[in-house]
Amino acid sequence: MIVIDKLKKSFDGGRTYAVDGVSFSVAEDETLVLLGSSGCGKTTTLKMINRLVEPTSGSITVDGRDVTSRNLIELRRSIGYVFQGIGLMPHLSVAQNVEIPLKLRGTPAHERRQRAEELLRQVDLPPEQYADQFPDQISGGQQQRIGVARALATDPKYLLMDEPFGAVDALTRDRLQQELLDLKDRIKKTIIFVTHDIFEALTLADRIAVMHEGRIEQLGTANEILSRPATDFVRDLFGKPARQLKMFNEQTE
Repeated sequence: MIVIDKLKKSFDGGRTYAVDGVSFSVAEDETLVLLGSSGCGKTTTLKMINRLVEPTSGSITVDGRDVTSRNLIELRRSIGYVFQGIGLMPHLSVAQNVEIPLKLRGTPAHERRQRAEELLRQVDLPPEQYADQFPDQISGGQQQRIGVARALATDPKYLLMDEPFGAVDALTRDRLQQELLDLKDRIKKTIIFVTHDIFEALTLADRIAVMHEGRIEQLGTANEILSRPATDFVRDLFGKPARQLKMFNEQTE
C-alpha cells in the first residue's frame, strides 16, 4: 500500500541528513508507528509521504505509484493528515472545521453538513451538542477528535498522524488512544502514527519502526522489539518499559 525505499532528506545541501536511507512498507489496514525522540527524522518522513516536504533521494510509492508523479491535490485527498497542533480555525464552528476538505473539493453544502455530522458521531461528539460550538468552547481532547474527523472527511485510504495526542493530559491521552483503536476497527484505515511515547507506540502499533538520527534502528512488532532488541540503542530505549510491563504482568497474574 505504502512503500518507502532508501528515502533521504537533507536541508543543507547534503552535509547532514534528517532522514538517511529509510526503507519500510505499510500493509493495508496496518498501523505502523514511527517512534523516536525529537530530531530523529520521524516527522520529516511522515511529511514526505504527502509531499509537505520533498525528498532529496529515494522513493515513496502509494498504491504502486510514485508520489512525485501524482497530482498533488489528488495525492493529498487520498491521505488524511492529523497535526500535533490540531490547526482548527477558531472563527469556524466545529461542523465547519470538519467540512473544510469537502468545501475545497466542491461538495454541496447540505452534503458537507451531513458528512460532518456523521463523522462527529464516529468520534463520539454528538452533532446536536457540538456541531455549532466553536473550538474555544470545547476541551483539548475534543478538539483533537475534531482534527481526526476532519482528516477523515474525504474518506481517505490512508491516515498520517503526527503526535496527535501530545498536547493533552495523560488521562485524556489514554482515552483518545483507546478511541483511535475502536475507530480503526470500524473504519479500516491504513495509519502511520508518529510519537515519542514508548507506551503509546506499544498500545497502538501493529508494528513499530524505532528511529534514531535519521535511520531505522529496528522494525517489528512490540513483542519482537521487547524480546529481541536489534541494537544497543533499542535495548536501552525499551529496557525500562520492558521491566515495567513484566512487573505489571506478574502483579496481575
